[in-house]
Formats: sequence, structure tokens, C-alpha cells
Amino acid sequence: MIADDDTPTPDETDAASGPGEPAETGAEGSTLGAAAADAPAGDAPTDDAPPAGADGGADDATSDEALADDAREAPTGEEPASEEPAGEAPAGEEPAQAPVAEAEPERAEEEEEAPRVKPSVPGAHLEVDIVPEGEDPLGRAEQEQYVDPYAIEEEEEAGEAEAAEEPDRQDEVLSEPIATAAIDLAAGARYRATGKRKTAIARVTLRPGSGTYLINGRPLEEHFPRATLQRNIRQPLETVGYHERMDVIARLHGGGISAQAGALRHGVSRALLEADPNLRGELKRRGFLTRDSRAKERKKAGLKKARKRPQFSKR
Repeated sequence: MIADDDTPTPDETDAASGPGEPAETGAEGSTLGAAAADAPAGDAPTDDAPPAGADGGADDATSDEALADDAREAPTGEEPASEEPAGEAPAGEEPAQAPVAEAEPERAEEEEEAPRVKPSVPGAHLEVDIVPEGEDPLGRAEQEQYVDPYAIEEEEEAGEAEAAEEPDRQDEVLSEPIATAAIDLAAGARYRATGKRKTAIARVTLRPGSGTYLINGRPLEEHFPRATLQRNIRQPLETVGYHERMDVIARLHGGGISAQAGALRHGVSRALLEADPNLRGELKRRGFLTRDSRAKERKKAGLKKARKRPQFSKR
């Protein structure tokens, strides 16, 4: 078969494309173009890459010489470092820890285990000054009078102790009979007075006698069976010292037994004051002339007693 004149020959086609450029004519050209597009970028040849030849051989020789020099410089028993990056490790294997990182925690633990130094106490270097009792701690002149505060406290305690003993002494003084009493005990002498306590009223008459008591026509022990009430009634005459030389006659009404005993005592004290006015100070100091005003508080409306309230119920 004879080819047309316009169809280029294979030699012409190679010459037109030039050296190093593949022909892209026909079906073969399209197939080669698609394969070149699918190939990775790193495998494709670049224009800047040096052609394989003498230059490539020189580079390989230079790299071999550098590796040989590194091998000589490295000590025996050590392998040359791998060209893989330090951060990447093969799959399935954990990266090896650097020995420097392990040494740092050990040093930190050793530092923590070291014993702590106790801080110095402030003022430990100062000397203790002991001042004897009774001396001035500031060392002032002897001309200035120094007052010990502890001595003041002792004086106060002594004063409190004396104040606590004073009531006992007062009781002893009050229990002693009055020696200055001077009462006229003539045969017809009568000394009358009225005593009150709560709602009880006692009309008392004193006369010379042997010391008997007649209350509403009855003896003292019969009208007042309580020994405490009997002792309170006898106190005024015993204080004056005439409990065996004067008789007491009284008329009582109102109140109860306790109130009548208080009224009788008040009446006897007032009768002694009628017999000797000079006894007022001693009788007053002992409380015999004081009217006992204590009484029961009146009941209030709405309450059960003076202050007692009915039980409160919320519901």
C-alpha cells in the first residue's frame, strides 16, 4: 500500500517533536497523556532535574564519601542514626522516652525529700529580764513611789473578805442585848401601842411582871404553836433585856397566824418605844419598828389570781 504525500513519516514525526518529547499522535498519544496525568507529582520528571549522566554519578560518589567519613567518625558499637524523623515511629511501637526526661523527675524527688530548714524564732537572741517582786521594772528613781498592782489586788481581796465578814459581825451585834435601856417598872406602869401586819391588828399592853404572854385570853404557846413564830414575838423584849420583868397582854384580830405574829411583834416594839424613847435608834437598826408592808396582791379581772392566767388554747 502506498502512503499519501501529506502523511508524515515516523522519522519526521520524531524530528518535529524533538528529543525528549513523546509523540502524542493517534490513540497511543491519548493513552500516554492520561497515564501522565494519573501519575503522582513526585514521580514526574521536571525540567530542572539534571539528566542522568556524568553529573548524577558525581553526586552519588560524593554522598558515598560523606557516609564513609561519618562512619569513621562514629565510635565503634554505635549504629548510624536513621534517616527517619524523630517524631515519627513505626506503627505498633511506642516512642522511646529520652533518658534526660527520666532524670529530671528523679532530681525533683530528691529535692523534695530534703529536710526543711526550721525558720528562726524572732527574738530568740534576746535575753530574759526577770524583775524581782516589789521592784520597779522600768528602773525609775527611788524617789518616785512605786505601786505594785498585785499589792492593790491583794488589798482589794482583803477588803472583800472583810465585807463578807461584816454581816456576821452585824448579826452578832444585833443579837446582843441593849444595855442602855432604862424603863420605869412602877407597880401601875402601863405602856400601850398598836402593831399591824397585812390585815392583822394587835393592840398590845406592857406591864411589870414575870415575862408571861396572854393573847386573846390564851398563853403564847397555845395561840402560836410554831416555835419560829414564838421566837419572833419574844425578840424585842429579849433585845432590851426585860423579857423576864414585863408581861405582855394583847388583843388580836384579822389575818392569819403568821400575820398576827408579825403584828404582835410590831406592837411590842412600839410599846417599848413608849416606855423609853431613847431605844428608837437600836430598835430601828434591828428592824423592829419597821412596818412590814408586804401583802398579797389583789386579783385582776380575767385572771385566776393576781398574775396567774387561764390556760391558752390555740384551737
